[in-house]
Amino acid sequence: MAQTHGDPGTGPAPRWLVALVRPELPTLAAEIITEIKRAVPEYGRATDGPYVQALRIGVERALSHFVDSLADPSTPRDRHDETYRRLGRFEAMEGRTLSSLQTAYRIGAQIAWRRVMKVAAERNLPAPVMGRMADELFSYINELASLSLEGYVNARPDEEQQDHRRRLLHSLLREPPPSTQTVGNLARLAGWSVPDEVTLVALPTGPQPSPHTLHRDLLVDLSGDAPHLLVPGEVDAGRLRMLTSGWPGGRLAVGLTVPTVKAAESLRWARRALTIARTGALGDVGQVIDSGEHLVTLWLLSDETVVDHLTRRLLGGVTELGGGQPERYLETLYAWLTTRGKAADLAERLNIHPQTVRYRMRRLEEALGDKLGDADSRFAMEVVLRATRLLEEVERTPPAERRDGSRERGDGTPGASAPLT
Repeated sequence: MAQTHGDPGTGPAPRWLVALVRPELPTLAAEIITEIKRAVPEYGRATDGPYVQALRIGVERALSHFVDSLADPSTPRDRHDETYRRLGRFEAMEGRTLSSLQTAYRIGAQIAWRRVMKVAAERNLPAPVMGRMADELFSYINELASLSLEGYVNARPDEEQQDHRRRLLHSLLREPPPSTQTVGNLARLAGWSVPDEVTLVALPTGPQPSPHTLHRDLLVDLSGDAPHLLVPGEVDAGRLRMLTSGWPGGRLAVGLTVPTVKAAESLRWARRALTIARTGALGDVGQVIDSGEHLVTLWLLSDETVVDHLTRRLLGGVTELGGGQPERYLETLYAWLTTRGKAADLAERLNIHPQTVRYRMRRLEEALGDKLGDADSRFAMEVVLRATRLLEEVERTPPAERRDGSRERGDGTPGASAPLT
């Protein structure tokens, strides 16, 4: 037989409803915590610790206060409100956005509503009761989210501290680097802990996200035509998610992880990778370029002047072959250096006659003398030819597709290559 209840009204919830809901809280809290830890990586990394403690306290207090408020809408809120402001501040201090906490709130609301539906079906609760519970529950979750947002916003660095952070970043990127004392003084003003290692990231130009949407422990400069940021330590999976969500339409490059005093070097590698990727010399790269995966190519392209001098020193005797157009001889030399193949193998690789290969190799021996028989010279010539081929690929890229169309600049960014001769 259906259980009957009176009109729940708009004041305090009936005692029978509160008595019905309260015994569900312990198991409901455990179910919510388990699901949040499963669905939100930041809360599922450990079985205990600040993340899990904050989660447990937040869920248990929310459920308890929600039921108390059903029974008595005048239930004091000061301690309750501060709990959820503190959760927002905690996310800000940990350098995260509010997305994880907002996801946790949504999960909590969904699981709580499923439990209400289950109890309602078992007890045959009328529609007016269900309607009130839905309104109360989802209004309550919105209040929690608003309180956490308030705490998060209030915990963000103010404009003065943002200025200190920009000055700190600029100081760390100076060469020679500043003294430890200078960095320490600036870091205290910026409210920033100096790490042992850092990773710089070169960012795309164009529209930039608000610095407040980024992890709070980053040092950021989004101004000018070369925006960049500093990450304490390595760029892990969580940082990568933040970067790709912050710049969904642009390509960015991660520099090498280096000691903090060498931050400028990390930024150079990142900017070099970002520039060279636009030429196609790094192959098919994705949205985020890891400079560490392309070190050989970046190294070969790091100093065009050195490549020019090595070319003249090692291959100067080849420049007059082929009537002053040595490209075919250099192509044959490169094939031989990288494969040490026989004439027939090189002929097939180069799509020419074996006799042509033999002729070119004889001319190369005449031009290079003992260098072909010396292991160090062979290695040096192979390196130079690899670098030259990469530079030619960069040169073929229209200047508009590069960051600039100039020759190598003071920061080591390569431009067009010099002719072989």
